[in-house]
Amino acid sequence: MRWRKKREDSQTRVKRQALLAQLSGPVRQFLATEVGSAGLLLAAVVVAMAWANSPWSEHYESLWATEVSLTFGGAGLSMDLAHWVSDGLMALFFFVIGMEVRYELSVGELTSRRRVAIPIVGAVGGMVVPALLYLLVAPGGEAANGWGIVIGTDTAFMLGALAVVGPRFATQLRVFLLALTVIDDIVAVTVIGAVYSGDVHLGPLVVMLGLCAVPVLLNRLDVWRSAPYVLVVVALWVATVEAGLHASIAGMLGGLLIPAHPRAREAVERAARHFRAFRQSPMADLGMSARLGLQRAVSVNERLQTVLHPWTSYVVVPVFALANAGVDLRGGVLGDALASPVTWAVIVGLVVGKPVGVGLSAVLGARFGLGSLPRGVSAEQVFGGAALSGIGFTVSLLIARLAFSDQALRDEAIVGVLLGALLATVLGWVVFRAAMVLRGQTEADLPRILDRPVDPEYDHIKGPRDAPLTLVEYADFECPFCARSTGVAAELCARFGDDLRYVFRHLPLPDVHPHAEFASRAAVAADAQGRFWEMHDLLFEHQGELEYEDVAGYAADIGLDIEKFLRDVDEESTAARVRADVASAEASGASGTPTFFIGGRRHTGAYDAETLARELQRSAGPGAQLSTAREDQPGGSTPG
Repeated sequence: MRWRKKREDSQTRVKRQALLAQLSGPVRQFLATEVGSAGLLLAAVVVAMAWANSPWSEHYESLWATEVSLTFGGAGLSMDLAHWVSDGLMALFFFVIGMEVRYELSVGELTSRRRVAIPIVGAVGGMVVPALLYLLVAPGGEAANGWGIVIGTDTAFMLGALAVVGPRFATQLRVFLLALTVIDDIVAVTVIGAVYSGDVHLGPLVVMLGLCAVPVLLNRLDVWRSAPYVLVVVALWVATVEAGLHASIAGMLGGLLIPAHPRAREAVERAARHFRAFRQSPMADLGMSARLGLQRAVSVNERLQTVLHPWTSYVVVPVFALANAGVDLRGGVLGDALASPVTWAVIVGLVVGKPVGVGLSAVLGARFGLGSLPRGVSAEQVFGGAALSGIGFTVSLLIARLAFSDQALRDEAIVGVLLGALLATVLGWVVFRAAMVLRGQTEADLPRILDRPVDPEYDHIKGPRDAPLTLVEYADFECPFCARSTGVAAELCARFGDDLRYVFRHLPLPDVHPHAEFASRAAVAADAQGRFWEMHDLLFEHQGELEYEDVAGYAADIGLDIEKFLRDVDEESTAARVRADVASAEASGASGTPTFFIGGRRHTGAYDAETLARELQRSAGPGAQLSTAREDQPGGSTPG
């Protein structure tokens, strides 16, 4: 993938805009950042603490003790508002997390054993060590039940803190920490279900297990609409609550069962045809077909995440914090908490156990060959991220509520969670600052500069070789996204004319595209006879037909000497030419396709024609004289 980061960058803005469209521009921009969502959560904590310690504190308690009933005929559920938040809204929170986990397992970071090995090792260490330290510090009896408080990590708070105190560019470290928290969340929900649930009722439990099979069946039947899956998950939640298990189990299980899959090329092309038909003839039925076609091209998992993620980030989690973070510290409660071994057990578990457990496990796991640390991320930065993973907050508060029936113990644990979050953030800042000052580690990301400058005698170049603008693309002939980007490249070449040179470099991904490397060798062999771009176009036009006989036929179609072409395809020098581009891609931080470089710097974000055109113009610098684009070309306009 994209890594998933690219998906988040393009989708998160859309889904958050839908929720926050009525707010002012500056507010929307702030909330669209990780600092913004963490800031909203922090604001909820401050309000809860201020309210619980104000003259109106009794209203805080009475609000969350209000009984709310939901009835359907003769059946229904009745809980106080605090339980509706913890067992209802938080089930939605874990549902979104479950969908994120399913996506990563299906098409994201967790599909690669080697990439996921170190996050798994780090996550295990980051749960075992804090739990052991908690039990070492905490007294016996009911206080020992709180060991689960220190195993979780609050993703929103952690990423917000990373954006504030972490390295300037921290994409790779962020990906590592996200993989870590995915595993954290799975284990935390398992612990809630296994340790902190009440008596289990067999009848509803059987119904719950039966409902788990329904999304699998729906996926097998190729049901692509969201509504049937949502109805099953609601029923699963009711059955789970009735079975006596915590609702977070239903959320996580439901999310894990929502199918995720790569976008099928055929579905995307079908959606494009429907959209073109609607654009040419904007009739209602064609518009409906276009909308449905677009929906079918995207998995149910991604569509539901797009809708629900902003609600869980900006509504569910802040409301949960408002309901659970309010501790009345008057009357000596704060002094009692600071003298309590439960408070210090939580602090030690989060602030000491997390960095030691996560950091040492990850670094030692990489040292012993279980996997590798993310490219561009140092061991010191791993320890800095591990320190931030001590911000337990959401999951920690939920488990504190479940672990202790004694309100005093619960308040002491909450104080420990809040102080632990503050100290973990400070510790993370200290570690990152030390890495920057002592080791010069200002970034935790892939390289951003094109490594191996463009060589007109070596590279595949379209356009004048001395053009003032340069666009380099690393691509895979079997990648459907690369096929669509060929139209973008053609539009840019038409728009900028002789001002642009477009450079194509090979980055076949044989793990997912088995014919890609052979196709790259075929293109290089065609280049030996001066027909690279003709072969380039045919390979992308026939991505589903890249067998040996197919490619030989394309070579004949463009008039190549077939015998020479077939010899060149098998030459070691041809394979070496492709490997050189792959090595250049790795050295330049290109980890997926397509990846673009503009003016020698890696481009991140959207890669539509308009976005790339703006970046190309920006790379030329102020006052640059660029010739006028041809008006008869699509998207043609005067640059600047």
